[in-house]
Amino acid sequence: MRELRIRVLAGVFVVAGILSWAGARLWNSIGTLPSVPLAAPVVLALIAVVLLATALSLRARLRAQRERRPGAKGVDPLMAARAVVFGQASALVAALVAGMYGGTGVFLLESLDIPARRDQAIYAGFSVLAGIAVIAAALFLERVCRLPEDDEHDGAGAAPAA
Repeated sequence: MRELRIRVLAGVFVVAGILSWAGARLWNSIGTLPSVPLAAPVVLALIAVVLLATALSLRARLRAQRERRPGAKGVDPLMAARAVVFGQASALVAALVAGMYGGTGVFLLESLDIPARRDQAIYAGFSVLAGIAVIAAALFLERVCRLPEDDEHDGAGAAPAA
């Protein structure tokens, strides 16, 4: 498996943000702007918590396995690979969604004097923060699942545990 690249995630975020900002301007000129749901930052935050809990659990199990603790439960390589794929997919979607809400939020900054638009801008800002939390948790999960021999190659083309 290939590692997530921050440049790819940043590129997805920026492109989605620009397209979302342009789309919000266009949509606003034709009619009303679609709202940013309150559930958006909540769902993204829940995904970040699940990824972080998975990473912490795997890290503890791998540490116990390395230290050869009695009764240590090993980590199935297929389960670790699935966790990494879930993290990578979540990070890509979070970059896209955070970019979309970021672009919409930037557009909404022009009209903060309207209470409804101000609330929407706040929801969009929290969505961006929660999306960044998902990306950080996914990168941490990927780091936890990295094979020990991958560290010797200094990260060049290193693959997460599979």
